[in-house]
Amino acid sequence: MPSPNHIAPDKLARLIGTPSSPAIIDVRPADDAILIPGSLRLAANEVERWSGTIAGPAVLVDADGSSSAQAAAAWLRTEGVAADVLEGGIAAWRAAGLPLLDASRLPRRDGAGRSVWVTRSRPKVDRIACPWLIRRFVDPRARFLFAPPADVLTVARDAGATPFDVAHEDVFWSHRGDRCTFDLMVDAFGLGAFPGLVHLAAIVRGADTGKPDLVPEAAGLLALSLGLSRMHGDDHEQLDAGMPFYDALYRWCRDARAETHDWASHTPREARS
Repeated sequence: MPSPNHIAPDKLARLIGTPSSPAIIDVRPADDAILIPGSLRLAANEVERWSGTIAGPAVLVDADGSSSAQAAAAWLRTEGVAADVLEGGIAAWRAAGLPLLDASRLPRRDGAGRSVWVTRSRPKVDRIACPWLIRRFVDPRARFLFAPPADVLTVARDAGATPFDVAHEDVFWSHRGDRCTFDLMVDAFGLGAFPGLVHLAAIVRGADTGKPDLVPEAAGLLALSLGLSRMHGDDHEQLDAGMPFYDALYRWCRDARAETHDWASHTPREARS
């Protein structure tokens, strides 16, 4: 059982990718590019500077759970933040065989430490699904820019942003063959080990590439995405509204695919006879 103010690796792994995930703060030296997915990298000796930017629960990660994370977590608790330390640190996470993120794949960050991405305006499927994936599993503070299709590469250059889901030979983060950008991000960031993400990728691919019969859920996602696009004229409002869709789909893919529902399944047993 974890000690007070500690969280076990397997428990933290279940929270990653969900809206209730804590802020995961890696306070190790920046020379290790391997992170727990969804981590923020912040220096332990600068906790007084950045502590005010952490609004909710937090988990501090160091090498073994017994060094710099303890001090940073204690400081956060003085400011009213519920802060735990990952039991056993990154060493215990690795030993448990839990998913890891190769931070060398992350694009450049802005002055506030956020990755900045740009894609075509009026998003439908991939251009909402990819920001959801990035914010939930890669960079919770990521910023997304939307631009007219003809201007995406210009905005990328001028804003120092990384383009995605753009059909251009110089854009890495885009479709490959019959696979969509979401597929590429799951693979390139090493996220396929998270239960449910591979099936979610198939749903996104079917909805985004004109193959709604690929998996039964793809047609439903396409319908929801097109309806959402017509409800919102502002791309950022649409992105915010779309996040719960993908939260729900991910939890279904991870936890509920075997569950069925009909009138009888939720009728009290005595009423069925």
